[in-house]
Amino acid sequence: MSVPRYQSSQPHVPTKAFSRALARIGALLPGRDDLAEMRRDPRRDLLAGLTVAIVALPLALGFGVSSGLGAAAGLATAVVAGALAAVFGGSNLQVSGPTGAMTVVLVPIVGEYGPTGVLTVGLMAGVMLVALAALRAGRYMQYVPAPVVEGFTLGIACVIGLQQIPNALGVPKPEGDRVLVVAWRAVEAFAAAPNWTAVGFAGAVAVVMLVGARWRPTVPLLPSLAVVAATVVARVAGLDAARPIGDLPSGLPAPSLSFLEPGSLGTLLAPAVAVAALAALESLLSASVADGMTVGQKHDPDRELFGQGLANIAAPLFGGVPATGAIARTAVNVRTGASSRLAALTHAAILAVIVFAAAPLVSRIPLAALAGVLLATAVRMVETGSLRAMAKATRSDALILVLTAAATLVLDLVYAVIIGLAAAGALALRAVAKQARFDQVPLDRGDHSAEEHALLAEHIVAYRIDGPLFFAAAHRFLLELTEVADVRVVVLRMSRVSTMDATGALLLKDAVERLHRRGILVLASGIRPGQRQVLDSTGALALLRHEGREYATTPEAIRAARDHLETAGLLPARAEPASRTTSEEAAR
Repeated sequence: MSVPRYQSSQPHVPTKAFSRALARIGALLPGRDDLAEMRRDPRRDLLAGLTVAIVALPLALGFGVSSGLGAAAGLATAVVAGALAAVFGGSNLQVSGPTGAMTVVLVPIVGEYGPTGVLTVGLMAGVMLVALAALRAGRYMQYVPAPVVEGFTLGIACVIGLQQIPNALGVPKPEGDRVLVVAWRAVEAFAAAPNWTAVGFAGAVAVVMLVGARWRPTVPLLPSLAVVAATVVARVAGLDAARPIGDLPSGLPAPSLSFLEPGSLGTLLAPAVAVAALAALESLLSASVADGMTVGQKHDPDRELFGQGLANIAAPLFGGVPATGAIARTAVNVRTGASSRLAALTHAAILAVIVFAAAPLVSRIPLAALAGVLLATAVRMVETGSLRAMAKATRSDALILVLTAAATLVLDLVYAVIIGLAAAGALALRAVAKQARFDQVPLDRGDHSAEEHALLAEHIVAYRIDGPLFFAAAHRFLLELTEVADVRVVVLRMSRVSTMDATGALLLKDAVERLHRRGILVLASGIRPGQRQVLDSTGALALLRHEGREYATTPEAIRAARDHLETAGLLPARAEPASRTTSEEAAR
C-alpha cells in the first residue's frame, strides 16, 4: 500500500498574464527617471511654476465661476488635479486644471443635475480614464483629423466667449442651458438696465491682454496684472456695480463622498462618458502641443490618461470640477523654461498657498474682470493661420472644420467630435472609393496569331480592377460589370485589388451570377490569399472557378476561356503550343 506524498506549500508563481499586468501597472506609475529630471534644473522649474501659477489664478477662478460651481471649485481643481496630474501624468511639461472646454460641457450638467451631479460625474469620468489607460487607448487619439481639432477649438472659443456675456455686461446669469439663448437674454437684460461699469472692466482687461500679448508676448503675467488693477480700482473707487466673486473658503474642504448619488449613477453615465472623452481628447492634444514646442520631449499617452484619471477621481472629493490638460498654461510652462514635472507641481503648490493665505483678497476680484480674461482667452484660442490653411487645403477639410465648429456651438462638444469624425470618415471613404478603377484591357497576344487574336477578342473581354473593392466603391463596380457587352467570357484581373470586404465580395458574386444567367462565363486571375478568404466565405470564389480550377495568371485564365469556347464550338480546336511566353508577374 503506497503512502500518498504531500508537497510542502510553495508560494504561488504568477502566471504570464499576471506578470504582464503587473508590468503594465508599473509602466503607468512614476519612476526614477522622473525624479532625476526634477533634480536636473530645479531653479528654472520653480520659476516656471511661479509664472504659470500667476497666469493660472484668474483662469481657475473664471472657469470655476463659469462652470456654475463657483470660484472655489476652480481653485480646488487647479490645486488637487494639477498636483496629481503632474506626478502621475505622461508628460513632463503638462499643466492641468479647469479649462474652458470642460466648462462648456459642465454648464448643462449643472443645470440638469446640480453641483452634486457634476462632482459625481467627475468621479465617474476619472474611473473611466483609468480604465482607458489600462486598455492602452491613448494611442488612438492620434487618428483624430486636424480639421476636427481646429473646428473643435474654434467652436469652444465661441462658446467660452458667449458664456462670459452675462458677467461682462454685469447682469445676473439668465436661466437656460443653451449658450446662445443665455447670451441673448443677457443682452436683453443689459438693454433694460445698462451696467457700464462692468462693461468697462471686462473691456479694459480684455484689451490689456490682447494688446499686451502683441506688444510684449514674452510677458505672460498680463492677465493677473490686469485683474489686480481692476480689483484695486473697484475697491478704491467703491464701484458697487462691479460685483465681486464673493466669499472664498480659506483652504480646501476635507475630502468627502457625501456628494455621491448612487440612485442617479445610471442617468449620469452619459454625461460621465462625455466628460471622460473630452478630458482624454483635450489632455492628449495639450501634451502633443507641449512635445511640438520642445526638442527631445515625448509624452506617454496611456500614462497621461492614467494621471488625468487619478486627478479627476481626487478633485471631486475636495469640491473640484473635472479637469484636463490646459493648452494655454502648458504653453506658458514651456515658454518660461520648464524642463520637468517640478514646474507643474510648483504651480499647484503656489495656488494652494493662495487658497490658504489670500482667500479674502481673491474674493474681491470683480466678476467682470474675470469675464474679460476669459474673453481674451477665447480670442487667443483662435489660430487664424491654421483656420486659413485648413480652409484652403481642400473642400473636404473646410467642410469638416465648419461642421465641427457649428456642432460645438449648437449641440455639445462630444456630439461635435463624433459628427466631425463621422464626416471626416465619410469623406475619406469617398476619396478612397474614387481611387477604385475598373478598366477594360487588351488581351495579351501571347502565342496567338493576329487572326486568332482577333477571333478571341470577339468572344473574350478582360478587365483589370485597381484599388479597393469595398462597400463604398463596390456598387459602381457592380453596375459597370453587369453592363458588359455581348461576349461569352469575362476575365477579371484581380492582382491589383488592394483590399476587399464582405460587401465587395457579395456584390461581385451578384454581378457574376447575373452574367452567368446571360450565358457569360466569368473567370478571375491573380486572386491574393487575403481576398480568397472573403471570396470563399461569401460563395463568390466558387463562381470564379472553371471546372474547379483557380488561375494564378491572366494567360492561364485566357487558355481556360479558349478551352471553354472550343467546347462550345465557338472557336476551332488547335494543337497545344510547345511553350508559352510572357512573364506571369507582368501578365497579372
